[in-house]
Amino acid sequence: MTEPASAVWQRVLLKLSGEALAGEQKFGIDGEMLASTAREVGTLVDLGVQIGIVIGGGNFFRGMSAAAQGMDRVGSDYIGMLATVMNALALQQALGGLGVSARVQSAIEVSGVTEPYVRGRALKHLELGRVMVFAGGTGNPMFTTDTAASLRALEIDAEIMVKATRVDGVYDDDPEKNTHAMRYERLQFTEVLSRGLRVMDMTAITLCQEHQLPIQVLNLHEPDSLVKMARGEPVGTLIMDRPGED
Repeated sequence: MTEPASAVWQRVLLKLSGEALAGEQKFGIDGEMLASTAREVGTLVDLGVQIGIVIGGGNFFRGMSAAAQGMDRVGSDYIGMLATVMNALALQQALGGLGVSARVQSAIEVSGVTEPYVRGRALKHLELGRVMVFAGGTGNPMFTTDTAASLRALEIDAEIMVKATRVDGVYDDDPEKNTHAMRYERLQFTEVLSRGLRVMDMTAITLCQEHQLPIQVLNLHEPDSLVKMARGEPVGTLIMDRPGED
């Protein structure tokens, strides 16, 4: 079987949840899940794709959940931001073990272990073929890592944002609870908003819609899903408006 020669997307922003690194243990970092994630990212690097990653911290701490239990929301969000730094550093180490050069930049200052987030420096790293791992969310409380991912994608001029989930796309119902749930192959932003589909938070979706940044939703650990996405092959669910439509 002849493989396509190159990727159609040259610069990608990958949004990873912290839970993706926890695996079945639900908390902390599972070594095999971390290694698997690093290998998948490495497939994009091998294709010559420049890749930025925004990673969550839900495998250690979720600010919104803590706030719901009586903790101060602002303080909880800062704890959650620090959790993303731990995940980012772990992913950097895993990538380095595969010979993939990676840099971590944090929106909140963690001197000595990360670089501060500087857009120009991040772009330079990408141009040199290094994976950029963005930690610390937006650096501000009250914003999710979904919003941080949309923001970073736009700032680094990514051509597409990839939302990696536990399922292979966007469904009309929870596929883990409803075996008859239908997967969408393609959606428009207006459909996502009007149907209340749980893809990302509304701020993130609106940012992408306003700047016409496509979103690809896929299962990161489904074999070759990232390679197919990079080559423009059908995989998961693609969210983008048709030309000429709001």
